[in-house]
Amino acid sequence: MLSQVCYRHPDRPTALSCTRCGRSACPECLRPASVGQHCVDCVAQAQAAQRATTPAPTVARRAMQPVVTYTLIAINVVVFASVMLQAGGSDLRYSSIYQHTVLVNGAGFENQYWRLLTSGFLHQSLPHLAINMFSLYIIGADLERALGRARYLAIYLVGLLGGSAAVMALQSGVSLTAGASGAIYGLMGALLVILLKMKAPVTTVVVVIVINLVFSFTVPNISIFAHLGGLVFGAASAGAVIWLPTVVLAPDKRTQAAVDRIGWYGLIALAVVALAIGAGIGLGVSV
Repeated sequence: MLSQVCYRHPDRPTALSCTRCGRSACPECLRPASVGQHCVDCVAQAQAAQRATTPAPTVARRAMQPVVTYTLIAINVVVFASVMLQAGGSDLRYSSIYQHTVLVNGAGFENQYWRLLTSGFLHQSLPHLAINMFSLYIIGADLERALGRARYLAIYLVGLLGGSAAVMALQSGVSLTAGASGAIYGLMGALLVILLKMKAPVTTVVVVIVINLVFSFTVPNISIFAHLGGLVFGAASAGAVIWLPTVVLAPDKRTQAAVDRIGWYGLIALAVVALAIGAGIGLGVSV
């Protein structure tokens, strides 16, 4: 005859017990665990501890002004105005700023690696600038509030570098590439990953990305590789911030500081990969 009874049901004799707290429990009050079985109270305590140590998904902070987005827009506008003034309102290639910062591939260029970054702040025309800056404001403002300024800026720059790297690695022939499109596609990719993490509807974002990619493939003089590269690296950047910590860190180690640290490691690694791809192809000395 069994001398032990379930701690929650005293009328039920049992030979089972919780491998965590040792209390006797009937099968109804036990849950399978990686080692043995845990009672329902221990399971609830473990879940509460995990919720306390795992940072909740970041939500948009509406009160925060998107200062980084406004600053990026201002930089792009100032650079375009400076290039136009130098070029006298004609061919932008007459501008020394343009000559020394545009991305050039297919011409045996080397060593001027800054072009991978600086080309993302140049634009070929006023409509080109206007479309990109409008897109940056629409997509970037909410993303900045959701991610925080530092991580948002990092994802923007990684997307920019990823787009430049894709151009250098995949685009054939001699060409000049300029524009913030790679970075903006990076933000689109990041937004898609964030929505997937939050289990929010993604139809609108997917449709916007598909429409933009269709334009990229069909409209002449658009660098499809910059767009695709930015999209991939932007999505990977958001994955580094949101998913990577859950893969690397055990549940009881997911403090906010640890999660942030792993996310930054991932962002830095992606930036290094993008730079390595772009620099490995070789950049130029003049145009």
